[in-house]
Amino acid sequence: MVVINNFEEYKSYSGIEIGVSKWHTIDQNQINRFADATLDHQWIHTDEERAKVEGPFKSTIAHGYLTLSLIPYLWKQIADVRNIKMEINYGIESFKFGQAVLVNNEVQLKAKLNSIVNLRGVTKVVIEATLIIKDQPKPAYTGNVVFLYHFI
Repeated sequence: MVVINNFEEYKSYSGIEIGVSKWHTIDQNQINRFADATLDHQWIHTDEERAKVEGPFKSTIAHGYLTLSLIPYLWKQIADVRNIKMEINYGIESFKFGQAVLVNNEVQLKAKLNSIVNLRGVTKVVIEATLIIKDQPKPAYTGNVVFLYHFI
């Protein structure tokens, strides 16, 4: 894990990979809980028997938004940003889903610092986030996540 204490330390990662998270298994229980939370119970996510027979993947798959919602959890395994009063999830940009995440797939977040700017005391960073699926050639997605940090 990378420890970042201030703007200058953060800036030193400009244009390079900051790190990767641990592997996380997306199981059916997590998919079902996400379906309940978002009211998205489409059968391709929640009906294991139907997905085996009728689904294009012969398995249930994770919601795309479930995989996106893992970014804060996985990001905290990559970087420990310290000396901040507040951190804000500011936006997501240009995300493309490249491959479905099947139930019980293991995923890992890879993060690269695309840009960093000091906006009169607020640090805005754009992180290129890539969700890797274990043993798969294509990522689940790639896109940019934007954070705002208020360093002390």
